[in-house]
Amino acid sequence: MNKNLLLIMIALISVLVISGCGGNSGQNSLTGGSFQRGQTFSKDASYALGMNIGAGLRDSMLADNIIPDLDEFLRGMRDAIHERKTRFDIEEARQIIESNFNELTREQNAEARQREITFLAENARKPNVQMTPSGLQYEIMIPAEGPKPSPSDMVQVHYELRLTDGRIVDNSYEYGEPLTLGLSDVIPGWAEGLQLMSVGSKYRFFIPSEQGYGEAANGPIPAYSTLIFIVDLIGITPGLDE
Repeated sequence: MNKNLLLIMIALISVLVISGCGGNSGQNSLTGGSFQRGQTFSKDASYALGMNIGAGLRDSMLADNIIPDLDEFLRGMRDAIHERKTRFDIEEARQIIESNFNELTREQNAEARQREITFLAENARKPNVQMTPSGLQYEIMIPAEGPKPSPSDMVQVHYELRLTDGRIVDNSYEYGEPLTLGLSDVIPGWAEGLQLMSVGSKYRFFIPSEQGYGEAANGPIPAYSTLIFIVDLIGITPGLDE
C-alpha cells in the first residue's frame, strides 16, 4: 500500500478514536486525565484538534500534490463519525482509496520518468560530461593516476548526494570522516562509477534511476530519480578474493 495512503488512513482512524474519547470514561491518551461520560472538548479545543489533524493531512497530501475534494472528504468523515449511512462499507472505501492512489502514483511516475529522460538528454550534451555504455554519466573534477577498485574491493570515500532539484540527501563531509563501503553493497551506478576512479580523484556522477532505485521511492529519494554524486576516492582495500 502507498505510504501516503497508509498515513492518511491512520490519521483518519485517529480522528475517529479521538472523537470517541469525549463520550467514554477512562484515561485520555492525550493528557493522561480522566473523562467522565458526557464531557466533551471545548469549542476552541475541538477547533484546535481539527486544525492539527488538517495540517498533518495537508502536509502529507501536498507533498505529492494530492488534493482531495474537501467537501466530499468532510462529508465522508462526518457520516462515519456520526454513524450515518455511508456510500460504501469500510472495505469498499479502502479499495477505492487504494485504487485512486495507485492511479495517481502511475501518473506521477510517468511525469517523473519524462523529467528524468529530459534531464539526462540535456546533461549529456554538456562538454565535460562523459557517458558509459550503461548510460552512467560522469564528470572528472580532479583527475588522478593509479589503481582502480574492482567489484570485490572496499573503498574509503567522501561523497555528497543531491537530487536534480538541488536538494542534498546525504553528505559524508559533515560526518568528519570518510565512509568505508564495499562495491558489492552499493547501487549499480555507484559501483560502476567507482571503478572508473583512481585514489585521489574526484568525480561527479549522474546515475540514472535504472542504476539507482528505479521506480521505487527510497526515503527522501522519489521514484525515477537521477542521483547526482560528488565522490572523492580516498583509499582502496582489496577484497579477499584478490
